[in-house]
Amino acid sequence: MKDILLTAWRYRYFIFSSIKTELSTKFVRSHLGGLWMILNPLAQVLIFAFVLSAVLSAKLPGINNKYAYSIYLMAGTLGWTLFAEIVNRCLTLFIDNGNIIKKLTFPKIALPLIVTGSALINNILLFVAILAIFGILGHPPSIALIWLPAIMVMTIALALGLGLTLGVLNVFMRDIGQIVPVIMQFLFWFTPIVYMVNIIPEQYQSWLVLNPLIPIITSYQDILLYNRAPNLAGLGETAIIATFLLAFALLLFRKASPEMVDQL
Repeated sequence: MKDILLTAWRYRYFIFSSIKTELSTKFVRSHLGGLWMILNPLAQVLIFAFVLSAVLSAKLPGINNKYAYSIYLMAGTLGWTLFAEIVNRCLTLFIDNGNIIKKLTFPKIALPLIVTGSALINNILLFVAILAIFGILGHPPSIALIWLPAIMVMTIALALGLGLTLGVLNVFMRDIGQIVPVIMQFLFWFTPIVYMVNIIPEQYQSWLVLNPLIPIITSYQDILLYNRAPNLAGLGETAIIATFLLAFALLLFRKASPEMVDQL
């Protein structure tokens, strides 16, 4: 694993320039440019807020702001967007870049790092836009924001570990590329992003511990909506899972890497 990390460090300038190139070419002929990176998730928030706010806003505890549900949605969406973009892009990363991998000599581990860097920049731009909207809605940020970088790192670790594992397996078993998008839809609705945990029947709430993404999304909501520190006890288990999954992904990548080119 150490040699993989050292190789990534030696190619850091290639990774940074690739991230810059990807972001600049993505919207090269677009009049709104990088604004599309934040308009899409904000449009999703607007749709959910319009459809569900009348049903759920009265059940949001501890918040007097009349836009509380919209703020709740944006907080959860910020975390989910970062997680989902990394997982979904890593899923087909090696297959989509098969020709480049065959023709050029560069460390393949650079590809998921480029995807992660690009997703992080997109998410930071979305975060800045959300903070501006919070100000307009009368909900300024608090000192609790200092927790957010640590939560973002944990989100990236969990997403990269899962995405890299699925991306490697997808090279050898293409059915994984078909079933994961379906599972991601279930995961989205199995995570309290558009609804609150307290509306789930009590007999089913124990199932939520099976989802390691819930402490992360709840932390986003604690920090951005309730202006309080996240629940460190819940995050501890997720941190262990993310670390294990990331280590497993790197070991799997190292073992499978020599055979991947033949399968692309």
